[in-house]
Amino acid sequence: MTQRLAGKVAIVTGSTLGIGRAIARLFVDQGASVVFNSHRYDDAAAQMCDELGKEHALFVQADVADTYAMQQLASTSVARFGKVDVLINNAGMDVFSDPLAMTPDQWQRCFSVDLEGAWNASRSVLPSMLEQGSGSIVNIASVHGHKIIPGCFPYPIAKHALIGLTRSLGIEYAARGIRVNSISPGLIMTDNVKTWLANCPDPEAEQARQAALLPCKRIGTPEEVAYTALFLASDEARFINATDILIDGGRSQLYHE
Repeated sequence: MTQRLAGKVAIVTGSTLGIGRAIARLFVDQGASVVFNSHRYDDAAAQMCDELGKEHALFVQADVADTYAMQQLASTSVARFGKVDVLINNAGMDVFSDPLAMTPDQWQRCFSVDLEGAWNASRSVLPSMLEQGSGSIVNIASVHGHKIIPGCFPYPIAKHALIGLTRSLGIEYAARGIRVNSISPGLIMTDNVKTWLANCPDPEAEQARQAALLPCKRIGTPEEVAYTALFLASDEARFINATDILIDGGRSQLYHE
């Protein structure tokens, strides 16, 4: 087995389910020490703790919307493993609403998690990365950051802004050894998508319909996103900075629906 992250320490936020879970698992498999995270300790978190063990993994409960909690997450990571080489900002939440029916709390929660959460975590690890002169930050954005899908307001606004944050930070710190990139997944078979499909009147028909919309005629997997995060986190991507990679099977390039 290759060890593409051997000797590196990574923080992966929102990493007990879905894409974050796949990233945390892959990073440990590839030789990294991983601090995985959720805003709550539940069955999914307990399962990850059992699976990854304690030698090269540490669970920290923290809400990315809480600036102080992110500072504590970063300091705990350094205390446990000595440094932070990689930050994967995966924690996020879907907020879909009619613009005029949306409540102020919905707007605030969307941006506090999907945008400010990534900034809170980044701001917490940047000082130690700058001190060591190296680091890779990968933000999990979305195809919603490239295309507008009706009925999904205000989520696309936050994801457009997250891609902007990626580019801005990437340029700001490029000369000091820090790379900041983002990944924009399309339809991925995460736990949330499985739940959504299960609640459709005809789950199999809806899954087939969604797959048919994609040029590759299948829905993506969390592991496929994880391998892109692995590449961006590794030294293989050392000349890639301030960019976004779409992982949507080509869907966003279609002119028609």
